[in-house]
Amino acid sequence: MKKINLDQKERQFFKTVHNAAFANPFSELRERLDQKIAGLFPSATRRESKDKCVREVDRRLKKLETDNKGNINDYQDGDKEILRVVYLFDIFHKFRDQFDQLIKDQINAQDTPVKVSFVEDAKQMVIQKGFDIKTFYHYFALSYQLRRAFYFISHSLVGSSPCMRTLKKNLWYNVFTHSIELYDSFLWNKMEDFSTLLLGETGTGKGTAAQAIGRSGFIPFDIKRGCFAESFTQAFSSLNLSQYPETLLESELFGHTKGAFTGAIEDYQGVFDRCSPHGSILLDEIGEIPNHVQIKLLRVLQERHFSPVGAHTILRFNGRVIAATNRPKRAVMEGEIFRDDFYYRLCSDIIEVPPLRTRIKESPSELDDLLNFTIHRMTGMHSKKLTQQVKRIIDRRLGKNYHWPGNVRELEQCVRSVLLKKDYRGKEIIDPAEVSLSTTLQRGIKEKTIAVSDLVAGYCKLLYDTLGTYEKVARKTGLDRRTIKKHIETQKKGFNN
Repeated sequence: MKKINLDQKERQFFKTVHNAAFANPFSELRERLDQKIAGLFPSATRRESKDKCVREVDRRLKKLETDNKGNINDYQDGDKEILRVVYLFDIFHKFRDQFDQLIKDQINAQDTPVKVSFVEDAKQMVIQKGFDIKTFYHYFALSYQLRRAFYFISHSLVGSSPCMRTLKKNLWYNVFTHSIELYDSFLWNKMEDFSTLLLGETGTGKGTAAQAIGRSGFIPFDIKRGCFAESFTQAFSSLNLSQYPETLLESELFGHTKGAFTGAIEDYQGVFDRCSPHGSILLDEIGEIPNHVQIKLLRVLQERHFSPVGAHTILRFNGRVIAATNRPKRAVMEGEIFRDDFYYRLCSDIIEVPPLRTRIKESPSELDDLLNFTIHRMTGMHSKKLTQQVKRIIDRRLGKNYHWPGNVRELEQCVRSVLLKKDYRGKEIIDPAEVSLSTTLQRGIKEKTIAVSDLVAGYCKLLYDTLGTYEKVARKTGLDRRTIKKHIETQKKGFNN
């Protein structure tokens, strides 16, 4: 049978849709392409552009079907490839509401995979366009992944300031690379080789960003069970490295065998052993781990192998590593935090999560968006009245130029405080011109008024400011790293004298 071709206008339109399908949905390019497809002016809202774009693509494809030109196998290679992507774009958007509901149902069901009720409808629609069964199930799983990524990036990371738009765009690239075409052709089942380092101050939302990545990995569809092979809630796990003493840190990471050390009364699976092949692990506060643990983690990242403490068995890690630290970017980049070999293997991608003060400075309305989101999450309802009440307290007590040293986490505590007692004082900003910590310690010793706990805490803080890591302070003082962290956090709250 002779192959057919799209005419010039059809090809031009569908090529634009093809390009839109591969564009980052959080990018300016995608916004412009949606407007072009929809035939709207740049002043149109993003939602308006998206909805009209989807309707226009559907209308154009139905016209092809009316003209008996709806099967992709009837076309030459170039036009066939364009229409293949366009049909997948169209079908994906036809089922986006069902995908969203599936995501919500899976969150409620947690680790038990939910049956997919609409898979047969989607399959029939795709097969009618000339796709084979195997191709359908692959793209059905990819569509679910695309929708999860969009859902978690757009729903859990609130804000439309320029720096937040950049963050969302970078998170999408982290999941799908700069080109979904590249990802689909070569990397959809190989992303475990790309580790990620999240940088940002305490409380900015690095954990939320990591979860958006970790819950957005490719999960194949299980045809026999009629559901996806695994719940995305199982696909992400997190470990705060600073909460474990050095003696137990390796055990939490790699596991241990019975009798490996005092107190090891049974075999224990570490976080790498528990991680799903489709999953990701967040190693939080990775800037605090000692040198020898960095070496062992390097082996996991480079060779994908590890051994439990006390065992000679070699196990394979098939997941993806996401790491996070609140250490300054300068210190990370200049080699003050990580070994060079470990850093270069860890940083396939470095993503910065912006502080709240930057977000509000760029877009003052971001504070209102965050308050609305936080109040809804706490109360289960949207309340303009409560949002205005919290905003008034913030304006009166903190002022419009408050620094928000605790970032989004502090904002959440601010909302709780206002709901509880209709007040929030914020954290006092220490004036650098005031008495230094060293002077305070010296004066306390001279006047014999400082408590021993404050003296130790202050000394640990001075060492930390100089040496840069809990590990180095621990070696210098002979104290446990977790104790060091506790002393420093205590000192930050102020002395008792």
